[in-house]
Amino acid sequence: MPEQYESEGLISSAGMGGAMDLAVTEAETLERTPGGPEGTGPAGKPRSLWSDAWRDLRRNPVFIISGLAILFLVVISIWPSLITSGNPLKCDLAKAQEGSQPGHPFGYDGQGCDVYTRTVYGTRVSISVGVLATLGVALLGSILGGLAGFFGGGWDSLMSRITDIFFAIPVVLGGLVLLSVVTSNTIWPVVGFIVLLGWTQVYRIARGSVITAKQNDYVQAARALGASNSRILLRHITPNAVAPVIVVATIALGTYIALEATLSYLGVGLKPPTVSWGIDISAASPYIRNAPHMLLWPAGALAITVLAFIMLGDAVRDALDPKLR
Repeated sequence: MPEQYESEGLISSAGMGGAMDLAVTEAETLERTPGGPEGTGPAGKPRSLWSDAWRDLRRNPVFIISGLAILFLVVISIWPSLITSGNPLKCDLAKAQEGSQPGHPFGYDGQGCDVYTRTVYGTRVSISVGVLATLGVALLGSILGGLAGFFGGGWDSLMSRITDIFFAIPVVLGGLVLLSVVTSNTIWPVVGFIVLLGWTQVYRIARGSVITAKQNDYVQAARALGASNSRILLRHITPNAVAPVIVVATIALGTYIALEATLSYLGVGLKPPTVSWGIDISAASPYIRNAPHMLLWPAGALAITVLAFIMLGDAVRDALDPKLR
């Protein structure tokens, strides 16, 4: 009891100024405390969606595993000589369809080429096609979808009808028709085809995100203050509408790699002498009973790559979705 009276006496003698000093001291303590109150960062600053997402991703084992796998694939696609010294185009028919041997752990294919070396070099083509196609799809779909969602009106109606037309085209059938007349051995026809038919999905996601974002109060306030359409779209709407596009593009990257392999398997995608998993799988299919190793390794590399990108996309989606917090 004496301690209680003493505390009350100290507060009373301090008056209003003392109470304010105590409040300021408490606020400074909260600001210095790591993490601060709920919803703030280390220095009491409000946490953003991206900082929260990165914090969640660092704690997600799915993101770590898939990220390390993708990092490894990207490194060997740029520098395949780090893990193999062979030439993917150097073949010896005398060793055709032979199994694993010292120095050649995956054996040889039907032309006597080292399966291990071709599997490693096939990573470069698959990663290149996936990344370039994803960038093209994301840029084209985001720009068209953002403009349609922001301005609306006749432009939105026209783009919606065009999108419906492209959605109605079967992807594999469209590839068989369009790529069958291409004689180039480079990856650009395949990348262009994927962008041509793949932008519609990103378009719809971007359009919906922009329509939702432009109805927020901060956008209306910026418009009332006289901000131009370009400033509103670039400074206020795009940063808050880009998260769904990133999620869809990350997941789609693995799908585009599988699509390239499918088209190459059917003979209309990449063509020899280009080294591709789809080409090797197609060449190994007739010998699956006698020499299954020819099909197992490129197919396994393709499956692991596609799975890694899909897992990465799922982790990014979970981190960027506010409903899951």
